[in-house]
Amino acid sequence: MKEIGEYLRDERRKNGVSIDEASEDLDVNPSLLEALESGNSKAFKDIFELKDIVKSYSKYLGLDVDSVLDEFNDYIFEKTSKISLDDIKKQKTSEEKTNHIASPYTRIKHTRYDLAPIVLIVAILLFISLIVYVILKVVATDTPVVNKELSSLKGEISYEFTK
Repeated sequence: MKEIGEYLRDERRKNGVSIDEASEDLDVNPSLLEALESGNSKAFKDIFELKDIVKSYSKYLGLDVDSVLDEFNDYIFEKTSKISLDDIKKQKTSEEKTNHIASPYTRIKHTRYDLAPIVLIVAILLFISLIVYVILKVVATDTPVVNKELSSLKGEISYEFTK
């Protein structure tokens, strides 16, 4: 990062622009430009702010923005990569899959199946089958049939149960 900052400082001086002028034109705090030129990446709140300022500053100075951002991306990759470049190159040329290199960023995540919808569907089906069972049971039960014929002697109503 220090090399990028020194390069930007040298180009700013070649153009005859002061830090205050550049910060006013870019609408950036002068202390952030000074931190960028000194290579202090910790002065920025996050990497995105740093990259944005590098991009706008290099464009402001009339530099090749793509080459400056390539240098910046190389710096970020070296700073944040968990796998060395040599290991990556070996893996690309290697035909063996047994020495698989994985990082937390490239690891395949296994998905868990959500069981809640399945349990809900099963519960609804059980409830519906219970209702159907109860209805069929009520309909199939013996209901008393009134025999409207009067008993010849006593005048009573007799009930007949059928199955």
